[in-house]
Amino acid sequence: MNTSALGTPALHDPQARARAGALVAAIVVLWPLLVLAEFKPWVLFEAGNLKVMGNFLIGFLPPAISIEFLGLLFVATLQTLAMATAGIALAWVLAVPLAFAMTPSLSVSRIGPGNAWRRGRALRGVARMVLTFLRAIPEIVWALVFVRALGLGPAAGVLAIAITYAGMLGKVYAEILESGDTRPARALLEAGSGRVTALCYGLLPGAAQELASYTVYRWECAVRASVVMGFVGAGGLGQVMDQAMKMLNGGEASSILITFLLLVLLADALSAALRRLLA
Repeated sequence: MNTSALGTPALHDPQARARAGALVAAIVVLWPLLVLAEFKPWVLFEAGNLKVMGNFLIGFLPPAISIEFLGLLFVATLQTLAMATAGIALAWVLAVPLAFAMTPSLSVSRIGPGNAWRRGRALRGVARMVLTFLRAIPEIVWALVFVRALGLGPAAGVLAIAITYAGMLGKVYAEILESGDTRPARALLEAGSGRVTALCYGLLPGAAQELASYTVYRWECAVRASVVMGFVGAGGLGQVMDQAMKMLNGGEASSILITFLLLVLLADALSAALRRLLA
């Protein structure tokens, strides 16, 4: 063994070669992707572009604080929160039964006699396919479809969030329930209890915090998504932001961005409160 002058063993990382190989492989894969995406961040620091961005950012100061605009901003914020909350509520209603059907630990057929496990596996496969379809199409695409069908307004945004986020919630709910300790649920099923009982007393006690935290996080994402959908006519803060940007009114845009930040802080506080409540 190689030693230093002080007689201590020389440090050697046995995984150094593997890590270096992984780094080289990552660079080889990532570089063509960056070229294909035309990723050229150095363009931002060219003199002309810096001047344009500086003038654009200066236009955001000071934020608009007129009584008329703040009243409009308050109504749009309530509309955005209502759209996101209603969409998440409908998504939850769709996601829970699909996650319930998709969770293997709650399958009675896996412990029963005969070939019932085949039907159970087929049911879980159908539930997985439905969840995949729901989350495969972005909510902005659904919003465009529902705006055509229902007209301008937040109803299109609510349905778009409900469909896409149902797929996301259902998939992650099932993974959270399955990633914990599933032995209590299995013991309850083997003792003859129902699937709902096994869920409530076997899986939820250990997964409630994570489920609540992920639900609040998705609500936060739904707030941001509802803002984006406002640009295609779904109302709320997005529509106000679109009008401000088209009118080159940086002060109004700045006030809207500050409102976004406050909504994210609200979501973080709500998530922390729920985790403390369920601890």
